[in-house]
Amino acid sequence: MTENFINDEHCDTTECVIIGGADIVDYDRIKGYINDKCFIICCDSGLKHIEKLSVMPDLVVGDFDSHDKPSFSVETIVLPREKDDTDTFFAVKEAVKRGFIAFTILGAVGNRLDHTLGNISILMYLNSLGLTARLIDDYSEMQVISDCIEIPNSFSFFSTVSIDGTARGVCIENAKFPLHNAVIEPIYQYGISNEVLQGKASARVSLKEGKLLIIKVF
Repeated sequence: MTENFINDEHCDTTECVIIGGADIVDYDRIKGYINDKCFIICCDSGLKHIEKLSVMPDLVVGDFDSHDKPSFSVETIVLPREKDDTDTFFAVKEAVKRGFIAFTILGAVGNRLDHTLGNISILMYLNSLGLTARLIDDYSEMQVISDCIEIPNSFSFFSTVSIDGTARGVCIENAKFPLHNAVIEPIYQYGISNEVLQGKASARVSLKEGKLLIIKVF
């Protein structure tokens, strides 16, 4: 499964956008990931973003410990405060049940490192199901891959982080720092801050075994 989305300028009806409650600064950039064809889920305090993102959720989920329940008419799932899943992880599982195959997660990287790492694990979960997912913040796009990805030259930098044991057979082509059949282990992450080679439209990252967290920096 090559980790590509239909089009960064629009979603289709198989794509779900999930909005969490972490801070968003560059709303104009984030709006570019949303279209009225996308199914939108707000997680609890993710509701604070809907006005600035100019969206109306199709579904709201949460235990509402950080935001009031919505006062407008929308499907709402109220969760218990004591539970195994975070509100965001529950939203992802609910969207999988409803048949969505591509996921864009916004407002999920913030000053709570524990929540950020938990949300990165969502990328691993969706990848394990063969589904496409990306996590967007004000500075980067993140994806987990288990095979290959093309990285456009519109990104300033990209990093490859081994996130599920040892990544083997790692190849990076058309990049400032190429690799061929390399091994990246969690104890030594040397794939940080690479660049698409000047004059190339994109770089290509592939691997034969394991998973890589791809961080594409704007």
